Amino acid sequence: MRLIDLRSDTVTHPTPEMRRAMAEAELGDDVFGEDPTVNNLEEMAADLLKKQAALFVCSGTMGNLVSLLTHCGRGDEVILGDQSHIFFYEQGGISALGGIHPRTVRNHPDGTMDLGELEAAIRPDNVHFPRTRLIALENTHNRCSGNPLNRAYLQAVKDLAQHHQLRVHMDGARIFHAAAALGIPVHDIASWADSVTFCLSKGLAAPVGSLICGSADFIAEARRNRKVLGGGMRQAGVLAAAGIVALKQMTARLANDHNNARKLAEGLASLDGLTVDLELVRTNIVFFKTTRAGLSAAELAAKLHSKGVRVLPAGPQLLRAVTHYHISEDDIDYALGVFTNCLDGK
Repeated sequence: MRLIDLRSDTVTHPTPEMRRAMAEAELGDDVFGEDPTVNNLEEMAADLLKKQAALFVCSGTMGNLVSLLTHCGRGDEVILGDQSHIFFYEQGGISALGGIHPRTVRNHPDGTMDLGELEAAIRPDNVHFPRTRLIALENTHNRCSGNPLNRAYLQAVKDLAQHHQLRVHMDGARIFHAAAALGIPVHDIASWADSVTFCLSKGLAAPVGSLICGSADFIAEARRNRKVLGGGMRQAGVLAAAGIVALKQMTARLANDHNNARKLAEGLASLDGLTVDLELVRTNIVFFKTTRAGLSAAELAAKLHSKGVRVLPAGPQLLRAVTHYHISEDDIDYALGVFTNCLDGK
Protein backbone atom coordinates (compact mmCIF):
# COMPACT_ATOMS: atom_id res chain seq x y z
CA MET A 1 0.00 0.00 0.00
CA ARG A 2 1.26 3.45 -0.88
CA LEU A 3 2.09 5.53 2.20
CA ILE A 4 1.72 9.32 2.29
CA ASP A 5 2.83 10.53 5.72
CA LEU A 6 1.61 14.08 6.36
CA ARG A 7 1.68 13.99 10.16
CA SER A 8 4.79 16.14 10.45
CA ASP A 9 7.95 17.23 8.66
CA THR A 10 9.86 15.35 11.38
CA VAL A 11 9.11 12.02 9.68
CA THR A 12 11.69 12.59 6.95
CA HIS A 13 14.68 10.28 6.61
CA PRO A 14 18.20 11.55 5.88
CA THR A 15 19.12 11.87 2.22
CA PRO A 16 21.79 9.66 0.63
CA GLU A 17 24.18 12.63 0.78
CA MET A 18 23.53 12.94 4.52
CA ARG A 19 24.15 9.25 5.11
CA ARG A 20 27.47 9.44 3.26
CA ALA A 21 28.49 12.54 5.21
CA MET A 22 27.59 10.83 8.50
CA ALA A 23 29.67 7.77 7.60
CA GLU A 24 32.68 9.84 6.58
CA ALA A 25 32.51 12.59 9.25
CA GLU A 26 35.73 13.65 10.94
CA LEU A 27 35.18 13.22 14.68
CA GLY A 28 36.43 14.39 18.06
CA ASP A 29 35.11 14.93 21.58
CA ASP A 30 32.58 17.78 21.42
CA VAL A 31 32.50 18.37 25.19
CA PHE A 32 36.19 19.25 24.87
CA GLY A 33 35.33 21.36 21.82
CA GLU A 34 37.35 19.00 19.63
CA ASP A 35 34.79 17.67 17.15
CA PRO A 36 35.65 19.48 13.90
CA THR A 37 32.35 18.57 12.23
CA VAL A 38 30.29 19.98 15.10
CA ASN A 39 32.47 23.10 15.12
CA ASN A 40 31.94 23.49 11.39
CA LEU A 41 28.16 23.17 11.76
CA GLU A 42 28.06 25.72 14.58
CA GLU A 43 30.16 28.19 12.60
CA MET A 44 27.95 27.70 9.55
CA ALA A 45 24.77 28.29 11.56
CA ALA A 46 26.14 31.43 13.20
CA ASP A 47 27.23 32.76 9.82
CA LEU A 48 23.85 32.08 8.20
CA LEU A 49 21.99 33.91 10.97
CA LYS A 50 24.74 36.54 11.35
CA LYS A 51 25.14 35.85 15.05
CA GLN A 52 28.46 35.63 16.86
CA ALA A 53 28.21 31.97 17.84
CA ALA A 54 26.03 28.86 17.81
CA LEU A 55 25.55 25.70 19.84
CA PHE A 56 24.46 22.26 18.60
CA VAL A 57 21.81 20.62 20.81
CA CYS A 58 19.81 17.40 20.65
CA SER A 59 16.38 18.88 19.89
CA GLY A 60 14.30 22.02 19.52
CA THR A 61 12.85 21.49 22.99
CA MET A 62 16.34 21.34 24.46
CA GLY A 63 17.31 24.43 22.45
CA ASN A 64 14.42 26.44 23.83
CA LEU A 65 14.99 25.22 27.38
CA VAL A 66 18.71 25.97 27.26
CA SER A 67 18.00 29.42 25.83
CA LEU A 68 15.45 30.34 28.48
CA LEU A 69 17.66 29.01 31.28
CA THR A 70 20.39 31.27 29.92
CA HIS A 71 18.19 34.35 29.73
CA CYS A 72 16.27 33.88 33.00
CA GLY A 73 16.98 32.99 36.61
CA ARG A 74 14.70 31.14 38.98
CA GLY A 75 11.56 33.16 39.65
CA ASP A 76 12.01 35.33 36.56
CA GLU A 77 9.17 35.60 34.05
CA VAL A 78 8.95 35.05 30.30
CA ILE A 79 6.08 36.43 28.22
CA LEU A 80 5.00 34.08 25.44
CA GLY A 81 1.99 33.19 23.32
CA ASP A 82 -0.76 30.99 24.71
CA GLN A 83 -0.44 28.76 21.62
CA SER A 84 3.36 28.69 21.58
CA HIS A 85 5.28 25.44 21.36
CA ILE A 86 7.27 26.30 24.50
CA PHE A 87 4.06 26.71 26.50
CA PHE A 88 2.00 23.97 24.86
CA TYR A 89 4.32 21.08 23.96
CA GLU A 90 7.48 21.21 26.08
CA GLN A 91 6.09 19.68 29.29
CA GLY A 92 6.47 22.86 31.31
CA GLY A 93 10.23 22.32 31.34
CA ILE A 94 11.05 25.98 31.86
CA SER A 95 9.14 25.83 35.17
CA ALA A 96 9.93 22.25 36.20
CA LEU A 97 13.65 22.54 35.56
CA GLY A 98 14.33 26.26 35.51
CA GLY A 99 11.87 27.79 37.94
CA ILE A 100 10.89 30.24 35.20
CA HIS A 101 7.38 31.65 35.38
CA PRO A 102 5.42 31.74 32.07
CA ARG A 103 3.00 34.60 31.44
CA THR A 104 0.88 33.98 28.39
CA VAL A 105 -0.57 36.49 25.95
CA ARG A 106 -3.25 35.52 23.45
CA ASN A 107 -1.98 34.49 20.03
CA HIS A 108 -3.94 35.75 17.04
CA PRO A 109 -4.62 33.22 14.25
CA ASP A 110 -1.55 34.53 12.38
CA GLY A 111 0.75 33.80 15.34
CA THR A 112 1.21 37.40 16.44
CA MET A 113 0.44 38.79 19.89
CA ASP A 114 -1.23 42.18 20.25
CA LEU A 115 1.47 44.71 21.09
CA GLY A 116 -0.74 46.46 23.63
CA GLU A 117 -1.48 43.19 25.41
CA LEU A 118 2.19 42.29 25.22
CA GLU A 119 3.24 45.54 26.86
CA ALA A 120 0.50 45.24 29.49
CA ALA A 121 1.93 41.86 30.50
CA ILE A 122 5.32 43.36 31.40
CA ARG A 123 5.57 43.54 35.19
CA PRO A 124 6.30 46.81 36.97
CA ASP A 125 9.10 46.85 39.51
CA ASN A 126 7.18 45.68 42.57
CA VAL A 127 8.20 43.31 45.35
CA HIS A 128 5.01 41.30 44.81
CA PHE A 129 5.77 40.39 41.19
CA PRO A 130 8.27 38.21 39.37
CA ARG A 131 10.72 40.14 37.22
CA THR A 132 9.92 40.11 33.50
CA ARG A 133 13.12 39.22 31.66
CA LEU A 134 12.18 37.90 28.25
CA ILE A 135 9.69 37.86 25.38
CA ALA A 136 9.54 34.60 23.41
CA LEU A 137 8.29 34.47 19.82
CA GLU A 138 7.71 31.53 17.47
CA ASN A 139 8.47 31.78 13.75
CA THR A 140 6.89 30.07 11.89
CA HIS A 141 4.10 29.50 14.39
CA ASN A 142 3.16 25.82 14.50
CA ARG A 143 -0.30 25.98 16.10
CA CYS A 144 -1.20 29.11 14.14
CA SER A 145 -1.16 27.40 10.73
CA GLY A 146 2.59 27.69 10.29
CA ASN A 147 2.37 31.43 9.76
CA PRO A 148 5.58 33.46 9.44
CA LEU A 149 6.06 36.62 11.50
CA ASN A 150 7.01 39.49 9.21
CA ARG A 151 9.77 42.07 9.53
CA ALA A 152 7.52 44.92 10.70
CA TYR A 153 6.04 42.88 13.54
CA LEU A 154 9.42 41.55 14.64
CA GLN A 155 10.84 45.06 14.71
CA ALA A 156 7.89 46.32 16.75
CA VAL A 157 8.38 43.56 19.34
CA LYS A 158 12.12 44.21 19.48
CA ASP A 159 11.55 47.95 19.95
CA LEU A 160 9.09 47.21 22.76
CA ALA A 161 11.52 44.84 24.42
CA GLN A 162 14.40 47.31 24.23
CA HIS A 163 12.23 50.09 25.65
CA HIS A 164 11.59 47.91 28.71
CA GLN A 165 15.14 46.48 28.82
CA LEU A 166 13.99 42.96 27.96
CA ARG A 167 15.53 40.31 25.73
CA VAL A 168 13.81 38.50 22.85
CA HIS A 169 14.13 34.77 22.16
CA MET A 170 12.83 33.30 18.91
CA ASP A 171 11.76 29.69 18.65
CA GLY A 172 12.66 29.50 14.98
CA ALA A 173 12.19 25.76 14.59
CA ARG A 174 11.04 26.46 11.02
CA ILE A 175 12.78 29.81 10.52
CA PHE A 176 13.98 28.80 7.05
CA HIS A 177 10.35 28.21 6.07
CA ALA A 178 9.59 31.72 7.29
CA ALA A 179 12.41 33.14 5.19
CA ALA A 180 11.18 31.27 2.10
CA ALA A 181 7.60 32.44 2.60
CA LEU A 182 8.55 36.07 3.23
CA GLY A 183 11.19 36.18 0.50
CA ILE A 184 13.87 37.61 2.80
CA PRO A 185 17.21 36.25 4.07
CA VAL A 186 17.05 34.17 7.22
CA HIS A 187 19.51 36.49 8.96
CA ASP A 188 17.02 39.34 8.50
CA ILE A 189 14.46 37.44 10.58
CA ALA A 190 17.08 36.46 13.16
CA SER A 191 18.30 40.04 13.54
CA TRP A 192 15.27 40.99 15.66
CA ALA A 193 16.01 38.42 18.37
CA ASP A 194 18.80 38.13 20.92
CA SER A 195 18.74 34.34 20.64
CA VAL A 196 17.29 32.03 18.00
CA THR A 197 16.81 28.28 17.85
CA PHE A 198 16.17 26.34 14.66
CA CYS A 199 15.63 22.66 13.92
CA LEU A 200 17.58 20.56 11.47
CA SER A 201 15.02 17.74 11.70
CA LYS A 202 11.91 19.77 10.78
CA GLY A 203 11.72 20.31 7.06
CA LEU A 204 15.50 20.13 6.53
CA ALA A 205 15.44 16.30 6.69
CA ALA A 206 18.38 15.79 9.05
CA PRO A 207 17.78 12.95 11.53
CA VAL A 208 18.59 14.78 14.79
CA GLY A 209 19.46 18.17 16.18
CA SER A 210 18.87 21.88 16.55
CA LEU A 211 21.05 24.97 16.81
CA ILE A 212 20.98 27.89 19.24
CA CYS A 213 22.43 31.12 17.85
CA GLY A 214 23.31 34.28 19.75
CA SER A 215 26.16 36.38 21.10
CA ALA A 216 29.45 34.74 22.05
CA ASP A 217 28.81 35.38 25.76
CA PHE A 218 25.28 34.00 25.53
CA ILE A 219 26.42 30.82 23.79
CA ALA A 220 29.23 30.30 26.31
CA GLU A 221 26.67 30.33 29.12
CA ALA A 222 24.23 28.24 27.05
CA ARG A 223 26.94 25.59 26.70
CA ARG A 224 27.05 25.27 30.49
CA ASN A 225 23.26 24.90 30.60
CA ARG A 226 23.33 22.28 27.86
CA LYS A 227 25.82 20.29 29.94
CA VAL A 228 23.75 20.39 33.14
CA LEU A 229 20.74 19.07 31.18
CA GLY A 230 22.78 16.09 30.01
CA GLY A 231 23.21 17.46 26.51
CA GLY A 232 26.98 17.25 26.36
CA MET A 233 27.69 14.92 23.42
CA ARG A 234 30.96 13.28 22.48
CA GLN A 235 31.59 12.26 18.85
CA ALA A 236 28.51 14.22 17.79
CA GLY A 237 29.96 14.98 14.37
CA VAL A 238 28.15 11.87 13.13
CA LEU A 239 24.93 13.84 13.63
CA ALA A 240 26.31 17.27 12.79
CA ALA A 241 27.47 16.05 9.38
CA ALA A 242 23.86 15.54 8.31
CA GLY A 243 23.06 19.03 9.57
CA ILE A 244 25.75 20.54 7.37
CA VAL A 245 24.26 18.85 4.32
CA ALA A 246 20.82 20.05 5.41
CA LEU A 247 21.94 23.67 5.55
CA LYS A 248 23.74 23.42 2.21
CA GLN A 249 21.10 21.54 0.24
CA MET A 250 17.67 21.64 1.87
CA THR A 251 16.89 25.27 2.64
CA ALA A 252 16.60 26.33 -1.00
CA ARG A 253 13.89 23.77 -1.77
CA LEU A 254 11.39 24.69 0.98
CA ALA A 255 9.23 26.70 -1.44
CA ASN A 256 8.33 23.33 -3.03
CA ASP A 257 6.84 22.21 0.27
CA HIS A 258 4.89 25.47 0.53
CA ASN A 259 3.51 25.00 -2.98
CA ASN A 260 2.45 21.44 -2.18
CA ALA A 261 0.77 22.61 1.02
CA ARG A 262 -1.17 25.22 -0.95
CA LYS A 263 -2.24 22.58 -3.47
CA LEU A 264 -3.36 20.30 -0.66
CA ALA A 265 -5.23 23.09 1.13
CA GLU A 266 -7.09 24.16 -2.00
CA GLY A 267 -7.99 20.56 -2.74
CA LEU A 268 -9.27 19.95 0.78
CA ALA A 269 -11.26 23.19 0.73
CA SER A 270 -13.10 21.96 -2.34
CA LEU A 271 -14.34 18.78 -0.62
CA ASP A 272 -17.77 18.59 0.98
CA GLY A 273 -17.31 17.93 4.68
CA LEU A 274 -14.06 19.85 5.19
CA THR A 275 -13.16 23.50 5.72
CA VAL A 276 -9.81 25.25 5.37
CA ASP A 277 -8.92 28.88 6.00
CA LEU A 278 -6.81 29.39 2.89
CA GLU A 279 -5.68 32.84 4.03
CA LEU A 280 -3.65 31.20 6.78
CA VAL A 281 -1.86 28.63 4.59
CA ARG A 282 1.46 30.29 3.84
CA THR A 283 4.09 27.66 4.53
CA ASN A 284 4.09 23.86 4.80
CA ILE A 285 1.41 23.42 7.49
CA VAL A 286 -2.28 22.96 6.72
CA PHE A 287 -4.96 22.89 9.42
CA PHE A 288 -8.45 21.80 8.37
CA LYS A 289 -11.72 20.89 10.06
CA THR A 290 -14.34 18.23 9.57
CA THR A 291 -17.85 19.66 9.24
CA ARG A 292 -19.77 16.48 8.66
CA ALA A 293 -22.05 15.45 11.52
CA GLY A 294 -20.84 12.34 13.28
CA LEU A 295 -17.35 12.44 11.77
CA SER A 296 -14.67 13.44 14.26
CA ALA A 297 -11.08 14.32 13.46
CA ALA A 298 -9.88 11.07 15.04
CA GLU A 299 -12.33 9.00 13.00
CA LEU A 300 -11.35 10.67 9.73
CA ALA A 301 -7.66 10.24 10.55
CA ALA A 302 -8.24 6.54 11.22
CA LYS A 303 -10.05 6.08 7.90
CA LEU A 304 -7.26 7.84 6.04
CA HIS A 305 -4.61 5.83 7.87
CA SER A 306 -6.26 2.57 6.80
CA LYS A 307 -5.79 3.69 3.20
CA GLY A 308 -2.18 4.84 3.61
CA VAL A 309 -2.58 8.58 4.24
CA ARG A 310 -1.48 9.78 7.66
CA VAL A 311 -2.57 13.08 9.17
CA LEU A 312 -2.57 14.29 12.75
CA PRO A 313 -5.76 14.91 14.75
CA ALA A 314 -5.30 18.24 16.57
CA GLY A 315 -8.70 18.63 18.23
CA PRO A 316 -12.22 17.17 18.19
CA GLN A 317 -12.81 18.40 14.62
CA LEU A 318 -9.34 19.75 13.75
CA LEU A 319 -6.60 17.99 11.80
CA ARG A 320 -3.12 18.93 10.65
CA ALA A 321 -1.14 17.99 7.55
CA VAL A 322 2.47 18.97 6.94
CA THR A 323 4.32 18.75 3.64
CA HIS A 324 8.04 17.94 3.47
CA TYR A 325 10.92 16.54 1.44
CA HIS A 326 9.28 13.12 0.95
CA ILE A 327 5.98 14.54 -0.36
CA SER A 328 5.69 15.22 -4.10
CA GLU A 329 2.99 16.97 -6.09
CA ASP A 330 1.82 13.54 -7.26
CA ASP A 331 1.54 12.45 -3.62
CA ILE A 332 -0.78 15.40 -2.99
CA ASP A 333 -3.02 14.34 -5.88
CA TYR A 334 -3.08 10.79 -4.56
CA ALA A 335 -3.85 11.93 -1.00
CA LEU A 336 -6.71 14.11 -2.20
CA GLY A 337 -8.19 11.10 -3.95
CA VAL A 338 -8.02 9.14 -0.70
CA PHE A 339 -9.70 12.01 1.16
CA THR A 340 -12.49 12.02 -1.42
CA ASN A 341 -13.04 8.29 -1.08
CA CYS A 342 -13.09 8.42 2.72
CA LEU A 343 -15.58 11.26 2.77
CA ASP A 344 -17.74 9.41 0.23
CA GLY A 345 -17.73 6.32 2.43
CA LYS A 346 -15.65 4.19 0.07
